[in-house]
Amino acid sequence: MSVLELGTFNHLGLVVRNIEETAAFYTDVLGIGPFTVDTYYLKDVKYRGEPVEATVRGGFGYHGDLMVELVEVVEGETPHTEFLAARGPGVQHLAFPVADMKQALAALAERGILPTLEYQFIAHDAPISDPDPTKRRPMQVWEAYLDTEEQAGGVTIQLMEIKEVSDDSDVHYVANPANA
Repeated sequence: MSVLELGTFNHLGLVVRNIEETAAFYTDVLGIGPFTVDTYYLKDVKYRGEPVEATVRGGFGYHGDLMVELVEVVEGETPHTEFLAARGPGVQHLAFPVADMKQALAALAERGILPTLEYQFIAHDAPISDPDPTKRRPMQVWEAYLDTEEQAGGVTIQLMEIKEVSDDSDVHYVANPANA
């Protein structure tokens, strides 16, 4: 029996240098997308145990049920900048939902697997809930990037606990500030 019970695969995360150029390639050449691009401000989070602030641009596009996330770090240190410095652009993470993040992280800690970055936010209009903008709803998202690159074939595993919430939730970090 595995340590975690994962939900259905959520998305593939690629670290890129230029989100517009990469999104154009995926859309124009491969037919993935179109991509929505938003700026995210990570505040009051810890990266490898140290407090950090970072500005990240995230682009989300779909091909059928497959969501592809493009990540361009504008400022600050994250698992994405570490990956980019060591390897250049490429597939950095695979994301899976879990029903109970607290329980998942505790079970992983028993095996020595810890998060490198962890945070919560409200996604008011992000494609996390649905590729169709007319069907999106507010979601509380708790994300943890795990220190799994060595064990998982060079890929970071990202866990996500996603819960539907009302617009007036008290989680302080807002993923889409323009829509808050």
